[in-house]
Amino acid sequence: MPSILMRISPNNSVVFLMGPTASGKTELALEIYNHYKASLISVDSALVYRGMDIGTAKPSTEVLEKYPHELINICDPEEDFSVNKFISLAKKHIDLALAENKLPILVGGTSFYFHALEHGLSELPESTSESREHFNNLLNSKGSERLHQILLEIDPNSAARIHPNDSQRITRALEVHYLSGQTLSELQGHKSINKLSQSIKKIILMPDRQELHKRIEKRFIKMMNEGFLEEVKALRKNKKLNLDLPSMRCVGYRQAWKYFDGEFNKHEMIDKAIVATRQLCKRQCTWLRNENDALILEKSSINEVVNFLQKRGV
Repeated sequence: MPSILMRISPNNSVVFLMGPTASGKTELALEIYNHYKASLISVDSALVYRGMDIGTAKPSTEVLEKYPHELINICDPEEDFSVNKFISLAKKHIDLALAENKLPILVGGTSFYFHALEHGLSELPESTSESREHFNNLLNSKGSERLHQILLEIDPNSAARIHPNDSQRITRALEVHYLSGQTLSELQGHKSINKLSQSIKKIILMPDRQELHKRIEKRFIKMMNEGFLEEVKALRKNKKLNLDLPSMRCVGYRQAWKYFDGEFNKHEMIDKAIVATRQLCKRQCTWLRNENDALILEKSSINEVVNFLQKRGV
């Protein structure tokens, strides 16, 4: 780490540090933090939840004390946390950072959050308890792939973008049509103005697929050794939690929950969790490959990051 932190030119820049799960984003973010007067802002839909630490690969308490991250541990697993709420909070912390002459570094793997910050959100109808229950029941009775076929008939453009196993996005697309009478594709054609006004510098950490698969398996075994099942067992004591909630749909948690329900044994649970994480990784990589004007790194390199940001006037 240099003895004097690098100065930031007053050009209202933010850094998007993106990458698939297990790519090493957090470690690189900490290195960047050491080089700049910066503020770290998490862009991860799982890290917002308290009590979900091991299975989300949340930075340790020691790391968070030394390298504070905004938007980690801000709600309970039974609470709703929408992309609208994320954008509102993220923009607030970006403004606070810039007001203190800090470089906002937004780091995480939730591509939809990054996309919403950059391009704005459509005016989509809010979920209701009735609509959530309706589509959760449909998901349980028909399954993700059948709902994807229904979506293909209603909204082929959205269906083409959404993987048949991505139950959360499939049910949301169907719910939007159910609530508004318009397709998600139609509504997303009219973006709101609720997007960042700052200049965005994108850094994508993208190890090759075989390396990512090895890391995913190694990390999950490490989670198991660190007490992941005990963490899920403690969550199950919360009577407000169930598998229909977004928090419990996170990879690993869903499989562990079903293990405790007796749907499969521990070995099967581990295999299913690793496969689900690899599928998530594949979806993230597909999204990231469509990003433009970014520094793409196969391996973490703080020198390349610093050179890239300096050339971009940061």
